[in-house]
Amino acid sequence: MPLLEISVVPIGTDSPSFSTQVTNAVRIIEEKDLKYELTPTSTVVEGDIDHLWEVAKEIHQEAISTGPERIVTNISIDHRTDKEMNMDHQIDTVRKELE
Repeated sequence: MPLLEISVVPIGTDSPSFSTQVTNAVRIIEEKDLKYELTPTSTVVEGDIDHLWEVAKEIHQEAISTGPERIVTNISIDHRTDKEMNMDHQIDTVRKELE
């Protein structure tokens, strides 16, 4: 299953904080019933590629609607076609290598 990593950064606000944008993004992801992992600097979402594009667009549009004059949305998509993958498998693979 493809993975989307997304981060939203508002620019031109009175505060260096952007936890509101992150909270709004997570709410959107939860409403779509998608599996996700919140990290300190981004959010990783697992799902069908069409759903991932939709959720990325919705997160970006929500962030811009909250008032900042500029939003930078960074996305990265990891989409394997040779075999199935998911977040748990990716993490488990690295942990096994560390043993």
